[in-house]
Amino acid sequence: MPDIKLTVSDTGDGISRATIQKIFDPDFTSKAGEKGSGLGLTVVHGIVKNHGGTLTVYSEHDRGTTFNIFLPRMVEEGSQDIDLATSLPRGNERVLFVDDEQVLADLGEQMLKPLGYTVTTETNSIEALEIFRAQPQSFDLVVTDMTMPDMTGLELAGKLLQIRADLPIILCSGFSEMVTHDKARATGIREFVMKPVDLSEMAKIVRRVLDKKAPDGETQ
Repeated sequence: MPDIKLTVSDTGDGISRATIQKIFDPDFTSKAGEKGSGLGLTVVHGIVKNHGGTLTVYSEHDRGTTFNIFLPRMVEEGSQDIDLATSLPRGNERVLFVDDEQVLADLGEQMLKPLGYTVTTETNSIEALEIFRAQPQSFDLVVTDMTMPDMTGLELAGKLLQIRADLPIILCSGFSEMVTHDKARATGIREFVMKPVDLSEMAKIVRRVLDKKAPDGETQ
């Protein structure tokens, strides 16, 4: 389970969503022929993947780009370290995890399933809304990304809460300028989390939100 992260950020012009979709493709480059092969990110992605890790990218126009590398920690033979997953808070609730990047949706599932949760992932916010609308009592928690096409996480949260006002929601964002804690909570969202989120932090936040009392005073 990835529990080490390396973050590299800049404050440049950002990368368009269309480019991000192809950014690790060896057949794609934004460089002119005389400026290099443009294979650097492809090589990095391959190295990280071969070591059992995950490489993600967040970018906003005029706000810069952030790359996050998640790698599994290697424990030496004979180490007395306790398996992290067994020492973290666990549960058996049903979670809807929404992120338009498949790799991040998969990462969320990889984090939560070993802790006992039943996880449904969705990469389209509109489809996530339809899934919930069809079975509003089938989920105990929704974890959603903020920046998504068609419908942002904040907009999705608002529509979900119109269907079920007591629904616990965790909103995640890679950029603090997109939304504040106060704005998120004013809409009924229980927690606002800055990406990247590692296993330990995710486990504790999910458990805290699920154990927190609803606005009417009744525990979920």
